[in-house]
Amino acid sequence: MSYFSSVFKPKLVSTMKGYTKQQFIKDVTAGVIVAIIALPLSIALAIASGVSPEKGIYTAIVAGFLVSTLGGSRVQIGGPTAAFMVIIYGIVLEYGVDGLMIATIMAGLMMILFGVLQLGTVIKYIPYTITTGFTSGIAVTIFSSQIKDFFGLNTGSLPADFIDKWKVYAKHITTIQPQVVIIGAVAMTILIVWPKVTKKIPGALIALIVTAAFVKIFGMDVPTIGSVYGELSSSLPRFIAPAVSYHKVIALIGPAFTIAFLGSVESLLSAVVADGMIGSKHRSNTELVAQGIANIGSALFGGIPATGAIARTVANIKNGGRTPIAGMVHSITLLLILVLFMPLAKMIPLTALAAVLLVVAYNMSEWREFVALLKAPKSDICVLLATFFMTVFFDLVVAIEIGIVLASLLFMKRMADVSEVKVRNMDSGMDAGEETDLPDTDTETNELPQTIIFKDVLIYEINGAFFFGAADKFLDAVSSVSSKTKILIIKLKHVPAMDATALHAFSRLVSMCK
Repeated sequence: MSYFSSVFKPKLVSTMKGYTKQQFIKDVTAGVIVAIIALPLSIALAIASGVSPEKGIYTAIVAGFLVSTLGGSRVQIGGPTAAFMVIIYGIVLEYGVDGLMIATIMAGLMMILFGVLQLGTVIKYIPYTITTGFTSGIAVTIFSSQIKDFFGLNTGSLPADFIDKWKVYAKHITTIQPQVVIIGAVAMTILIVWPKVTKKIPGALIALIVTAAFVKIFGMDVPTIGSVYGELSSSLPRFIAPAVSYHKVIALIGPAFTIAFLGSVESLLSAVVADGMIGSKHRSNTELVAQGIANIGSALFGGIPATGAIARTVANIKNGGRTPIAGMVHSITLLLILVLFMPLAKMIPLTALAAVLLVVAYNMSEWREFVALLKAPKSDICVLLATFFMTVFFDLVVAIEIGIVLASLLFMKRMADVSEVKVRNMDSGMDAGEETDLPDTDTETNELPQTIIFKDVLIYEINGAFFFGAADKFLDAVSSVSSKTKILIIKLKHVPAMDATALHAFSRLVSMCK
């Protein structure tokens, strides 16, 4: 219990010391504003993930509340994010909603384990090229998934595969609906222009309200949430136990790990960004445990995977939120909206939601950073492009696996390249009788004397990490030892670390010398 308590220290407890009425008012204000921002995004992400609209709000309510209550960040806002959309869609398509629940619960357990094992600091060391690669890949995938709704294409259900999806679009290009495109264009224009007017009220909310009003007033033939999904439930989230089977658990280990990995990385990145804005320091392992509990809670109450949402967290900070109370208010506000106003959401045009997600895809594409990385060393470019294309053309599981393996191999090669083994024969560089600058030694202790005439002396000088990647250089150098070599000096002054493979190579040299 003492070990777990040392890992799990929710920020809510420490921030309540000296909590003031003025800060409470700021937290409530920030929480309400963030809830308004989260509402359209939660609905849009749920629909794009292949589940019913209310599941996105359930996620923001349940997971958002648990992340704020138990998390290691003062201002983190939890909920559904675009990063999960692709993996969720694939799981629902293949294993159904029950499969998604199982995968989310498994991911939650993995995240708790990450926290208990104190891997919070390790996860933050994922190479920037990998995170940029799969983030940009996800953005492209989100963009391609919204073409159908934005243009009103009559394609039926879309395949998960990127290329197959675009083949379907090309085949049904003649089914574009002009009225749908007009409403989508209106929504996109509002999303682009509104932030220049004011940032207090989110443009996404204005876009949805305006386009819904247009469709209703002018009786336009545009698909809406209600026409596609029917009446929306305004009931409270209810506990649901998934139908678990051994085969499903085994099949979903890969997707569950991807959810856990993505959730961990995104939540910790969000927490780091927040730290820089408020001058605080989050508790990474506590955050991972909280994220794990939040995902389990979300799945058991009808939600989807959740993580720390950077955009909503930043909005929370900019509106005065400084404690977890703001995140809790955000969840309670969404709960009230669900109960009181959810039926009105059926009027929202799907093309307007698609416009919201297209803007989200653009913002998360990080194309400027992507282009900048193309000027990096070739090894980094390889990792970036491999992760990007694997994300787009295959899936995130494969992309992350290959990205990490490739980055690790290239890192080891780079470290091996900078590790150096020099071999010097002192006879070739000194005249007979010349003295050295070696430290004072004592012959009685079987060490070199203070003044020595170097003849048939060989020096191995190793610079850099002496590990398995550089051991082959050492073994090649061993071949320089001959029967004429009477004294062998090995300089390890500039070796910061040595692994078992290097030690084995060293032992082989000692045995050969004997």
